[in-house]
Amino acid sequence: MRVLLIGANGYLGRFVADRLLADPAVQLTALGRGDDSDVRFDLANGSPGALTRFLDAVHPGVVINCAGATRGGARELTRHNTVAVATVCEALRRSGCGARLVQLGCGAEYGPSQPGSSTAEDAVPRPGGPYGVSKLAATELVLGSGLDAVVLRVFSPAGPGTPAGSPLGRLAEAMRRAMQAGDGELKLGGLGVQRDFVDVRDVARAVHAASLSAAQGVVNIGSGRAVRLRDAAAVLARVAGFGGALHELDQVPVRPSIGHPRGESEHGAPAAYPYPDGCGSWQQADVRTARDRLGWRPRINLEESLADIWMEAACRI
Repeated sequence: MRVLLIGANGYLGRFVADRLLADPAVQLTALGRGDDSDVRFDLANGSPGALTRFLDAVHPGVVINCAGATRGGARELTRHNTVAVATVCEALRRSGCGARLVQLGCGAEYGPSQPGSSTAEDAVPRPGGPYGVSKLAATELVLGSGLDAVVLRVFSPAGPGTPAGSPLGRLAEAMRRAMQAGDGELKLGGLGVQRDFVDVRDVARAVHAASLSAAQGVVNIGSGRAVRLRDAAAVLARVAGFGGALHELDQVPVRPSIGHPRGESEHGAPAAYPYPDGCGSWQQADVRTARDRLGWRPRINLEESLADIWMEAACRI
């Protein structure tokens, strides 16, 4: 099976590439902006015609799109997350390769959920920020394309390589700095937020399974369990050997505006608003569809994910 992987150098894409390369039946071609890609192509600025010519030359059976942006203003997010996907869909429609499309979506497409609930694929999406809006628009393009396609809505990925700007990445970095400075206490904000963390290696397994399946539409990928960030911080402290006290800062919610898409205040300081992803205080995935249609279940628990996050942070001490 020949697979074209778009975004192989990104956080999720790297693990998807590793998973595919471990399958002897897969012939992998990586397309991206980096010099180490098999083919250099800027999806956000490239034309559907140019991508069509490449598809016809390579003739993949599956196209996996892991490319996209998580930060930036609404215009930048739309270009990288929505326009880029429109380019992929149009190129696949024009091409004679007949490839299946596996698109990576995100839990932010759903927006806030009722605390205690599990969000299934038939929930009405109500994204609470420009990132979720841009990803939802991409999903709608894929679903309306008429292609053989599946969208994996990945909730909160965790594990090795976790970006420093993510909630768990910020936790690990704050703990590293405290331990390096010999501080006996760590003051953190937003610890009441509850998210469904899923290990990035489990996400890669789900992508591999989706590429081999006949599943179409939307499939949630998560652990099926919401974890309070305060509890994740306690586990991280244990695996890190941090014996100090964890104190939660009182915060006054400040919603990120269009002018401050990264959740910054007017003076450039980090905003106190605890939900910069637009998902409210709670998110938990209903993952029964992934089990039934992909034969997939999460295998790696959060403690192992956090241990790997800490191992990378500790290397900087």
